Amino acid sequence: MTAAAAAGAPAAAGAEAPRPDPAAPGRVVACLRLHPADGTPLGAEQYAGVLALLGGLTPAVQALPPEAALADVRGALRYFGCDAVRLAAVVRVRALALYGVDCTVGVAGNPMLARAAARAARPGGTLVVPDEPAAVRGFLAHKPVGVLDGVGPKAARTLCSYGLDSVGKVAAAPPATLRRILGVRLGREVHERALGIDRTPVEPGASARSIAAERPFDRDELDPVQHRRALLSLTEELGAKLRTHGPDGGRGQVCRALSLTVRCADRTTLTRTRTLAEPTAHSSALTATAYALYAGLGLQRARVRALSLRAEDLSAAERATRQLSLDPQDERARRLEAVTDRVRARFGPHVIARGTLAA
Repeated sequence: MTAAAAAGAPAAAGAEAPRPDPAAPGRVVACLRLHPADGTPLGAEQYAGVLALLGGLTPAVQALPPEAALADVRGALRYFGCDAVRLAAVVRVRALALYGVDCTVGVAGNPMLARAAARAARPGGTLVVPDEPAAVRGFLAHKPVGVLDGVGPKAARTLCSYGLDSVGKVAAAPPATLRRILGVRLGREVHERALGIDRTPVEPGASARSIAAERPFDRDELDPVQHRRALLSLTEELGAKLRTHGPDGGRGQVCRALSLTVRCADRTTLTRTRTLAEPTAHSSALTATAYALYAGLGLQRARVRALSLRAEDLSAAERATRQLSLDPQDERARRLEAVTDRVRARFGPHVIARGTLAA
């Protein structure tokens, strides 16, 4: 990409805020949410291609599987002599032309704000949050506390019980009050993030914090039995990946949360997330949680086009603790999982399958 091409590209459709000055000090972080233009699930090759495209603009690119990425673009803005909206337009046009992938882009001064901007932007548009305290607070003020990094469902419920149900209210609360409610460390971090402060860097090559799998149906599926069969297949796949693929060559990973996304025939999507009782890669525990998430949606004969599961907040298995079980069935299931993983590693992933999935 040449400087002339970057400078001459049209502004991105859906630009929704003033453009930041590329010469301004501080970070300029872009978060891209990727979605194929034809409405199909994002493929691994498409995802890798867009990451490579971003890598041609800046070395600071962090993958956020399964369908997002972060990039620190302040150097690219100076090099090409353009603003973030125009650079986002160039990335979007090239991603569409080369890979058939559209991008929704959020731009801000740190990763947390960039992710929030990407979620708030119109599909295929660019939303810029100016790097000014007043603009940042105005952007965050009316958002629910759950958008803040580090605020999970339990912390959100605790804050809401005290009437602190929006980011603006948390930002206005005395820091000592937040420390008393949430604890010293988390209270301090939540107060900073409610003010729009996020000190985390964009980490090129960082280990994935989530893994995902999807099961599309050949036709719009009404049968709950087939829905549950697909969920069982997904949890078996995710469990095997977690147990056998650890970060930096480690002995596997565990997840702390599971997210279910249901894509319906009318193109609407329903997403639910649940934090697990303890970090795990045990397929039975993942299956029970996935079934509970599915039951909680109350689909009632919905026409389902695809189901996807994402294991979130991953960490190395050797650093996780597990409550010992007195149930011999559970212990036998875990030993059987270990044997099954070794057999699949040697002879292939499809050599062993549950009877309900063998058809």
